[in-house]
Amino acid sequence: MSTPRDRDSNDDDTGRGWQEPAHLGGDEPAAQDEPVQDEPNIADRRSRPRDSDHSVDPEAWRPPGWDLPPARPERPAQEAQPSDPSGVEPSAVDPSWAPPGAPPQEAPVPERRGLFGGRRQRDPEMDRAFTYQGDVVGAQGWALQRGWTISDGTAPEDAALQPLITSAPPRLSKDHRPGSVLRGRAGALDLVAFDAVYTSGRYVVPEYAITAAPLLGVPPVLRLSPARLWKHGVGGMVQIPSEDPDFERRWMLLAAGDGPQVRRLAGDADVRRLLLATDDGDEFWTAGGFLAAIRPDGHRPELIEHHTRLLTALVGALAAGS
Repeated sequence: MSTPRDRDSNDDDTGRGWQEPAHLGGDEPAAQDEPVQDEPNIADRRSRPRDSDHSVDPEAWRPPGWDLPPARPERPAQEAQPSDPSGVEPSAVDPSWAPPGAPPQEAPVPERRGLFGGRRQRDPEMDRAFTYQGDVVGAQGWALQRGWTISDGTAPEDAALQPLITSAPPRLSKDHRPGSVLRGRAGALDLVAFDAVYTSGRYVVPEYAITAAPLLGVPPVLRLSPARLWKHGVGGMVQIPSEDPDFERRWMLLAAGDGPQVRRLAGDADVRRLLLATDDGDEFWTAGGFLAAIRPDGHRPELIEHHTRLLTALVGALAAGS
């Protein structure tokens, strides 16, 4: 008995009718009704490239967007305009290339309102007057060029400056002390300029610039301050009037008593002119035999010269007639 798996030695015709498909055969010639395929000829392309080879002729093919317009597009010629009778020739600039106009102005900041009303806007002049602009190195260099002496505030003669710090118009703390003390002569005055400093950690911070001139005799107790500044420690002092309403509106002269010296100071025209030309950022007072000027800043050459001009006029007014 035989099965399909049994090989029949007499069945030799199995598979004789099989043929390889036409799309797989490479040895059989193509049929007569089919076109001959153009097979690549590597050797022929090396010797003579084809016309459609874009690697040889770059003008034959370009990627999309490669052809860009010229940098200066052609614009229609402007018609000739008649010359301006004023003699000013019209501008040749294309209106489309005109520069932009002025930037838009920022809207004003709305006023902040709180529980007790709006806060007053900040005065830029006040901000400039009370912005620190001290230059310790510059002030010391300025002093050395003029033959002044320099001290760090710990010299024996610097102890006489502590009463100026204690009695200063601003409320200074017990930690303030003299620092960067400069002594010298400016014109007819012997001056001492120093900073009221305090220690913060490892640093010495200058907070106020003080310039003082010694006075002969017993000077009157007085304080000359801008009218807008808050004042403390003025108990028992009276205001000395002035004949200038503009000066009265901006400055206030207080003294322990109404005497001829303070009257001359209030009526001196040069003193009023110099003070009205300032930014109202200085205060003046007498203590320890000195007439001193103070400003919330560190000393710099310009400030020393500014205080020198004011103190020269004030000392001259107090000394007149004495």
